[in-house]
Amino acid sequence: MLFRLLIASFLIAAHAQPVCAAADSPPKKPAAAKPARQPGVPYATRADAMAFADELASRRDLDRDWVRRAIGQAQHLPSIPRLMLPAPSGTPKNWRVYRSRFIDSTRINAGVKFWAANRETLERAETEFGVPAEIIVGIIGVETIYGQQMGSFRVIDALATLAFNFPDAHPRAAERREYFRGELEQFLSLQSRTGGDPLVPVGSYAGAMGMPQFMPSSWVRWAVDYDGDSRIDLAGSPADVIGSVANYFKGYGWHTGMPTHYSVSFDTGKLEKEALLAPDILPSFSVASFTAKGAVLPPEGLEHKGPLALVELQNGAAEPSYVAGTENFYVVTRYNWSSYYAMAVIELGREIKAALRQAP
Repeated sequence: MLFRLLIASFLIAAHAQPVCAAADSPPKKPAAAKPARQPGVPYATRADAMAFADELASRRDLDRDWVRRAIGQAQHLPSIPRLMLPAPSGTPKNWRVYRSRFIDSTRINAGVKFWAANRETLERAETEFGVPAEIIVGIIGVETIYGQQMGSFRVIDALATLAFNFPDAHPRAAERREYFRGELEQFLSLQSRTGGDPLVPVGSYAGAMGMPQFMPSSWVRWAVDYDGDSRIDLAGSPADVIGSVANYFKGYGWHTGMPTHYSVSFDTGKLEKEALLAPDILPSFSVASFTAKGAVLPPEGLEHKGPLALVELQNGAAEPSYVAGTENFYVVTRYNWSSYYAMAVIELGREIKAALRQAP
């Protein structure tokens, strides 16, 4: 969004921050995070960055001097490119370990407080967008623990670093460099339209912002003013955050009332696991073709009307876990391209919903 962030390592979601102590739901006007300052060379010294600034100003009809000053004052942060490199080959994936990082008492307790404090808004969003409250709450919990950890890098520094110094060692370096140049363009265009200071916003090391960690392009496309105060505040307004996350999922094709996944087992006598896994997590099989290849669904799964995917969650040296993913499971992965991430969001939301029902 969303962003569409890469994962720096398998065990940390693309734009999620480390776990910290639980706190109450974020206030309307939270204190600004102190930017992460690192020694770096300002991009004013880079001819390619200044040429990009001139092109951007012309393409977007922005003030040339303003754009040059903004990009020129951005600093190259040497630590960021290293965070973008994939985990070393052979690094085992482990769903149980991954899950334990996100389904914990810190996020569950904070999620219960957030849900209780914003119950009416969540119900309104569920009615208007068709996205369940537990999915919205799960996303915000995995991303930032309800605003506790929204990042401390200046967004302009992070985006400029990735736009002009994305690591060549990355297997998709050229594609990702262009992606972040587009995000830098969206960020500066947004700041210009809203009268913001591009040197002020802080976020993740990839330039994601606010409680839902929206990338600039997702902010422009999906963020909404859901509290009616005539501005969009994804850092301090839970209502804007809830409405924006729900709008994002609706925009990516969320099917109201459809489960995200079903349990699945296998008939080993006719199992064609390689064929079932070939499309990865893209739902590609009808129920009939899914079961014909040896997948065994529960009764409710057999009644499913749309396509399914076999989702494999590896557990290190132990046997993998499997679920039958629906189109809604795939929609959750549009927020972060990882089936592990999607399951963490889904299960955190369910745990919070169950805990809320048991709360006094």
